[in-house]
Amino acid sequence: MTEIRAEVLLVTADLRKDLPFFTKVLGMRMDMIYPADNPSVAVFSGHGLRVRLDQSADMPPGHLRILTDAPETLADGARDLIAPGGTRITIDELNPPLVLPPTQHAFVVRRLADQAPWVIGRAGMAYRDLVPTRLGGAIIASHIRVPDGKVPDMVHFHKVGFQLIFCVSGWVDVLYEDQGGVRRLTAGDCFIQPPQIRHRVLEAGDDIEVIEIGVPAEHVTEIDHEMTLPTPDLRPDREWDGQRFVHNLARGADWRPFRQPGYICRDTTINASTKGVAGVQVVRKGQGAPLATRHDSDILFCFVMGGQMTLEGEGKEPYRLSRGDAFVTPPGMTTRWADPTDDFELLEVSLPGSFATTPA
Repeated sequence: MTEIRAEVLLVTADLRKDLPFFTKVLGMRMDMIYPADNPSVAVFSGHGLRVRLDQSADMPPGHLRILTDAPETLADGARDLIAPGGTRITIDELNPPLVLPPTQHAFVVRRLADQAPWVIGRAGMAYRDLVPTRLGGAIIASHIRVPDGKVPDMVHFHKVGFQLIFCVSGWVDVLYEDQGGVRRLTAGDCFIQPPQIRHRVLEAGDDIEVIEIGVPAEHVTEIDHEMTLPTPDLRPDREWDGQRFVHNLARGADWRPFRQPGYICRDTTINASTKGVAGVQVVRKGQGAPLATRHDSDILFCFVMGGQMTLEGEGKEPYRLSRGDAFVTPPGMTTRWADPTDDFELLEVSLPGSFATTPA
């Protein structure tokens, strides 16, 4: 396929003075200039760009923002410049460091019966926002469905601090970098997608529902046009930013007493695999009466996957919660999970993975 060439057109009020600015200051290469006797047009290339300066263009001066891996190497480290011909130049980081904003703690309840809107997001999937405030940008929690089971996905990765995919119902097939062939996620299973691991969703069942947790709330998704999945190597112990890929299965899980009386839980090994970044547990009704407790976790998110229970919060009206409902309880707040039904089941996600719970 013949490569199609494209250029960014910018007006210049003084091409003669712009020539040394674009070549020496910005470090670009001049590829074309005309007419020879009194030049009015020049083309420059560099930093993945191709720029045409036209002295006769009838348009206002432009703003060229150059995002680069090494902004300190351009223009002696300057970040904002004005070219002699009037173009404003901004030089910035191509890949700025991931920023985890401080959590704005809040008590949040999001009920399916409240009819929060489903919106079409990436790859045609339907998203329902479970934490509208996003706790000040600290977390995004999405309830995701795939309308027809088909996912027109590409190999991609996320620049994220932590990401969980938990299957509530149905199934979904995914390929992951260095993790062998197709991985099928079924109800009760989960993936931890370490930061920047390449992956591609293949197909999902018609009844697929997953919960996706991302930290921070705003993070970049990049397409990798070069990598083909599956990759040839199986590297189960590989780490990305200190985290390992996890495919935890519900089948054959070990159930133990939960941190709150009256409940049992199964651990998904995510606390250990993320070196304490996050913890994920599935909770069911156990023996004994639930008690009021408080915790000191920075973020504690819960999603009801089955049955019902009453959420009692300090200074709040009780909420009778059922499948599809989600809530966040801030640190230090007294709560009680009262009157669970026998089929009650809940997903709990904490950041960090280890924290203290005390009787209220």
